[in-house]
Amino acid sequence: MGRLFGTDGARGVAITELTTELAMQIGRAAALVLTKKVSHKPQIVIGKDTRISSDILEAALCAGICSVGADAIILGVVPTPAVAFLVQEKNADAGVMISASHNSVEFNGIKLFASTGYKLSDETEEEIERLILDNPEEITLASHTSVGRITHCDTAVTEYIEHVKASIDTDLSGLRVALDCANGSSSATAKRLFEELGADVKLISAEPDGTNINKNCGSTHMENLMSFVVENSCDCGLAFDGDADRCLAVDEKGELIDGDKLIAICAKAYKEQGRLKNNSAVVTVMTNLGFRYFAKDNDIDIVTANVGDRYVLEKMLDGDYNIGGEQSGHIIFLDNATTGDGQLSGAKVLEILKNSGKKMSELADVMQKFPQVMINVRITPKDKEVWKNDKAITGLIEEHEKTLGESGRILVRESGTEPLIRVMIEGKDFAQINAMAMEIADTIKERSGK
Repeated sequence: MGRLFGTDGARGVAITELTTELAMQIGRAAALVLTKKVSHKPQIVIGKDTRISSDILEAALCAGICSVGADAIILGVVPTPAVAFLVQEKNADAGVMISASHNSVEFNGIKLFASTGYKLSDETEEEIERLILDNPEEITLASHTSVGRITHCDTAVTEYIEHVKASIDTDLSGLRVALDCANGSSSATAKRLFEELGADVKLISAEPDGTNINKNCGSTHMENLMSFVVENSCDCGLAFDGDADRCLAVDEKGELIDGDKLIAICAKAYKEQGRLKNNSAVVTVMTNLGFRYFAKDNDIDIVTANVGDRYVLEKMLDGDYNIGGEQSGHIIFLDNATTGDGQLSGAKVLEILKNSGKKMSELADVMQKFPQVMINVRITPKDKEVWKNDKAITGLIEEHEKTLGESGRILVRESGTEPLIRVMIEGKDFAQINAMAMEIADTIKERSGK
């Protein structure tokens, strides 16, 4: 992880941690680094989610971008994948998304995209960090008529919707679908998109007011959607996060279908259609053990990446794979998009559902999940990485790993987006792995700061 950028951009409490000054500096440095090889006046597209702080950070970013001579094109409230698409569609030189994704309203973030529509490499982010933190004197401000302009794009939502529709070949008529928009970016796109694909749409949490994004709704709070699907006799429910790059689902019985199962459903369908490139799906170290049994049963190869959709993407590009993703619902369909896209993922799943003639619960049975326990331990910045060298912690982990053997696994890692250590254990016996996870988490808490 870099000094400003984590696994998914720069992120922090808006205004106090992710300050307007820092946003302006990121705008300046990113504009210089990402457009240094262009001979024309650079253009950078900017999207945002519905947080109350997004307008403020948008203004600061635009000021930074234009102060070094680049033009800023404001897209308005759009999903993150819309920014990745429109960078290419408009032949822009870079893209910026203002969002803290699934985090609560007090947080915000800045995600950067290259002209290709892909998120930046670690090396490029480090170059931007260097300009901001180490060598700000290298930044030359524009003056007179060389400063940039700010313009507004009024067609961003329509262009994005048409792009997703072009990726779906099936009329979804006859499907009743509940959509939880997390009071976020998909509130601007989801109803129109899925209705134009033919579905009968029922919406919840699609009335953003600037303060209610991800609040007891969306892909991090599935309870409302699970009950809504049953109460309204829906065939399926889809839940997005704040910037709509994630999607989780609910079957007609109100049962949760996480990212692992969605990837399994899609990989199996692609294989049956002869479309699964190199017969492989890319997943992460957090993917449930049940996925490995699913892959073995269906003769599908698994490629494992580190946690973070950027690392999934790297593996996909390196090996020429076309499906990959995470348990959290970040799923990348590389034939159609350069980044995770919750609404595209949801549409793909509905297409498979419609063509199968099955119920959503039947599709989800393709993979059986192992019991899993996840405990988050909050840490201070000074405790980062320290736990890895504490024998009281590492010794306990090794002891429990020996006990589990091949019937389970333990993964302890630091979050790339929050000040947390995540303790994850899988195994056949829930009571056993729960006790193990609690013991490891308590030990980390006790040893933190020592």
